[in-house]
Order: sequence, then structure tokens, then C-alpha cells
Amino acid sequence: MTSRGVAGTLAAALGVMLGATACSADPPGPEAASKALAAALASGTFTSAPLTTTDAGTAKAQWAAAYEGLDPWTPAVALESTAVDEKDKDSATAVLRFTWDVDDSTDDWTYETHARLTRGEDDAWTAAWSPTLLAPDLSSTEVLKVSRIPAPRGEVLGAGGVAIIEPRPVYRIGVDKTHVTDPAAQDAAARELAAALEINPDEYAAKVAAAGPKAFVEAIVVRDGDPTYDVGKLDLIDGVSAIPDTLPLAPSRAFARPILGGVGEATAEIIKKSGGAVVAGDLAGLSGLERQYDAQLRGFKGLTVEATSPDGTAVRKLYEHAPVPGTPLQTTLDINLQLVAENVLVGVGPASAVVAIRPSTGDVLAAASGAGGEGMSTATLGQFAPGSTFKVVSALALLRAGLTPDTSVSCPPTVTVDGREFDNFPGYPADKLGDVPLRTAFANSCNTAFISARDSATQDALIDAAGSLGLLPDASLGFPAFLGAVPGGSDGTDHAASMIGQGRVLASPLGMATVAASVAHGSTVVPRIVVLPEGASAPEPSPTDEPSESEGPSDEATASERPQVPLTADEAATLTSLMRSVVTEGGATFLQDVPGAEVSAKTGTAQFGDAGSLQNHVWMIAVQGDLAVAVFVDVGEYGSTTAGPLLESFLQAAQP
Repeated sequence: MTSRGVAGTLAAALGVMLGATACSADPPGPEAASKALAAALASGTFTSAPLTTTDAGTAKAQWAAAYEGLDPWTPAVALESTAVDEKDKDSATAVLRFTWDVDDSTDDWTYETHARLTRGEDDAWTAAWSPTLLAPDLSSTEVLKVSRIPAPRGEVLGAGGVAIIEPRPVYRIGVDKTHVTDPAAQDAAARELAAALEINPDEYAAKVAAAGPKAFVEAIVVRDGDPTYDVGKLDLIDGVSAIPDTLPLAPSRAFARPILGGVGEATAEIIKKSGGAVVAGDLAGLSGLERQYDAQLRGFKGLTVEATSPDGTAVRKLYEHAPVPGTPLQTTLDINLQLVAENVLVGVGPASAVVAIRPSTGDVLAAASGAGGEGMSTATLGQFAPGSTFKVVSALALLRAGLTPDTSVSCPPTVTVDGREFDNFPGYPADKLGDVPLRTAFANSCNTAFISARDSATQDALIDAAGSLGLLPDASLGFPAFLGAVPGGSDGTDHAASMIGQGRVLASPLGMATVAASVAHGSTVVPRIVVLPEGASAPEPSPTDEPSESEGPSDEATASERPQVPLTADEAATLTSLMRSVVTEGGATFLQDVPGAEVSAKTGTAQFGDAGSLQNHVWMIAVQGDLAVAVFVDVGEYGSTTAGPLLESFLQAAQP
């Protein structure tokens, strides 16, 4: 064979081999198209889906119509598997797994649908559109509908597991437009009811007019037995109905309301933030603990998803789960002591508070806020100068500097610091002036003695002492609260004012009750109102329940990262003896005859306002057995004369 022939043979053979290699390359499989279809089904956007132009438009319209009733939910769609037909390599089946996160629980609605794919002449895979890709057996005329069954709301429990907030009978009172059909008569009924309830008649009449022809337009919800309203008489108004119902309520309208909050129809803000867990018409916590712990208390609704025909006659149930009742919220509030505290404040005009803590546990047994606070939790969120009750803190700082209750201190009528004159309260006993033991200065609340001793207790020492007694500005307690703050970097008159709990020192009634409780317990007490399961953390409070500033916070308050100095048992014992001297020889001798264990106390008065119109915050704190109490009135005479009688009444009524 010639060389040319050999070369030709080799070339021909090589061409055959190359051709065989090119023909053996596998065409693309259906996986990429299946994944694109899954992404489209999840998003509702079908522009990149492996569908014909006509099918893509149909798919988008049917997706939107079918899922409209599930808004705001959208499905997560995953490609479970793709299999090519063994008998027809141009056909494949994709299994798509849908997961709907339909509530806050761990239960999800899941199902599978199947897509048929075919390979065209260009080796591209396309899917055959069918409504059954959206939900099992869904037809082109069916849509998905959600029905929700409310879950029983969890109770708010008090000390001993006694229910505080539980379902209680009420009447929903309003105009029922099915009972009076003439628009003029409906308007008349609305105005007569509004007049009886003392609400704006024009606004309520407009609300009735705007409602549907068969609507019941609620005007008010009244507790069963509420003496303020004559439900029977209101029900006699033509067109008005009083519908029996139940609502989660406390024992009385005012019971710890600033702390517990209220329950009512969910607001647009709550609905938006819930991510679909709360819808229009649902009950939700609107404020206080009811709102902060709403997710726990509301439980999980029962849920049914159905495929329905346009006229609603054909219904297929696709998914169902029963409602899960809300989990009760355990608090430390003692119902009887809370009622006692609230009764003590009845008739007190200015903002006021009574807080009682069990020192051995830190449990807040009562936290009552008077009507003068206009709905604010003065007890737990108020920020006020604590006055001479803060001398418990100052005394601890002086003890740590080496003073004892018998150390002689100077108590002159006045003392001047950097040109500012400080004096004692009017009527300070003259025989307690001069060089007196620290115990005497504390018992009689000598301002000038504590200010004269300021060089023995630096501002940092006051900050440390306040922290030892529980006045921590950034304490995380599991409920909205402010305890106290002592300004840093103070000197001169500011430091002098801090020694007597004025200037920029702030505390709440809860904070000062914590000071008393720490003294009684012999170590720092951390107050608690909510009892969380072990390992659980508290949800963030609503911004509407954050501390409300009465006087403005210290702009250089105690730093939260400052190491806390422990309170020792010996220090607490000495402070207890000093507080006892207030009762035995000082400004609170009226507490000597309170029944039960002996009482230790401290009075407090703090001036505020402009120089020409000064007013007094008035305080008292006390310890009796395993009970620590703080009483506060925003404007009063003196701690002993205004807060003192309230404290005495509380201690007497609190006797077992």
C-alpha cells in the first residue's frame, strides 16, 4: 500500500472515531428545568420558568388566584426528585415538596405535587402546566381558603398559681342594624346610646352609618356586674343589643393595669409585626405584660386549609390542625396585697405608688400605681429623686469608708458647698444638731451631716453602694422597669446633692423597695414579677412600655458594665439597725405600734421645680419581716406626713 493510501485509511479511521465521540455526549437532563419550576412556584414569577409563553401567563394568574386566600404566606418549594421515564427518555417526572409556615408553631403544612416534563427537539425541557402543581388535585376553578379557630388565651397567674387574668363575663353593647333597618332609626339609636354612655354621638353615629346593612356596631364592652352601667336599661333602647361574651380580664378594671396591660382587638401595627400569626379581628395583648408575652399567651390558632369552588358549594379539606391553648404567664403578684396597695392609693391625687417585695426571693408582691399617674406604671417606670431614702445608700458608702453608727458627724443648721447653701427640713429638732452620732443623723435625716461627710464617700463610692443595694440602671428584669441611676463624674454641689438623694440621682418606687429588700435579705436583691421557665429568656417589651421619664435621666448615669460590689451580711445588719433607729428615735416613731414583727424604715423628701415654686416628692421605705415596702407620692408635704400614713395603712392591712 502506498504511503498515500495508508494516510487516507488512518484519516478515515480517525474521522469515524471523532464522530462517534461527538454523538455519544449526553443531552442535558431535566434537573435544571425542574429547579427553575420550583423557584417559580415559590415566588409566583414565571418569566424564567420552563413553560411556554401561554402557560407562563396562565400559571401566574392561577398562582395569584389560588393563593390569595393564604396571604401573607408564600410556600417554600423544594425539588424532591427528578426521574426520567425509563421507556421514554424524552419524558420525566419532578416531585416538588411544598412547605407552608402557617403559624408560629413547629407545625407546617407540607405536601407534594408532580410535574410532567418533556424534552423538545432542541433538547430543552419544558413543563406541562396544571393547577395540580399548586396543590393536590386543584382544579382551574378552585382556590385555597383558610379558616382559623382561636386558641384559648393563656391565663396570667399570680402568687400561688391563682389566676389574675382569666375569662370573665362581659356584655358587648352596640347597635344591631338587623334589629332596626331604617337609616334614620339607626342614627337615632346610635345617638341615644352614645348619650347614655357619654361618648361622642356624631362619631358613633357615623360609625354605625358606615357599617354594613347587617352589622353589629359595638360601642362599649362592660363587665358583668359593673355598677357604672345599667346594662338592662341600655338593652331596652330600640335597636341596641347587649350581647353576652367573655374576655380575659383582671379582678377589677384598675387591678395592676399599668403593669399587666390589656387585651383587645389587634391593631394594624400588631398584625403587621406578627407575620401572619395575628389577623384582623383577633384578640391580642395591647400593652404591658399582655403585649410583651402575647406570643406565649395567645397560643396557636386551629387552622383549616380548604380548596373551594367559586360559589363555595364544593369544599375539599387539604390541611387541619387543632388550636393549641396559650401557655399561662406566671407572675409573683399577690392578689390580696395588690388590692391592699391599690386601696391605699385611692383618693391620692398626684402620681403615687406602693411597691412590696419579698426580700427572701425578690418576688414583687404588689406594684400599685395611683390614678394620678394617668395610666403610667409609676411603681416600676417612674424616675424621681429619692431624697433621704437614698441615705441608706449614702450610709453604706460611709460605712465602707470606715465610719460606724457611733462615729461622730457634724450636723449644723446649714452647710455651704461652692456657694450653694443646703439646709435640713423645716422643723428639724434643734437638740439633734451639732456633733452627733451617725445613727442620730440617719434617724433624724440630717442633710447637713451627710453633706459634711461627702469627702468620705466619693461619687464612685455612691455608685458602688447603689449597685450593691440593687439600684442598677440597666438591669434586665423580664418586664419593663427602671430601678435607679446615680450620675458619674459628679463633684461640688452635684456630689453634695447626691449624698441626700437629690440633684441628678433618680430612682423608681420599685428601685427603692429593692434597696429595702436588699438590706433585709443581707445581699443584693434582684426583683422579679415574671417567673420564667429555667433557661427561658424574656421577649423585648413594647416601646410603649419603656421607662417614661419624669424628670429626665442622668446624662452620666451609672455605667452598666461597672463591676457590682456585693453587699455583705454585716453591712446589711448595720443598715438594718440604722433603719430601725428611724422608728425608735427618729422620724417614723408612728410605726412602732404596727402589729407583727418590728419595723425598720427611712423617710424621704426631695425638692424639685423652680426656685420660686419648689415642691416635694415624698417617700418612705420600710422592712417588716420578709416584706420590704416603698411608698411614693409625687407631690406632698414630707415623707413622714404624706407617705408615712399610707405606709402605715398598708402594713396594717397586710397583716396575715
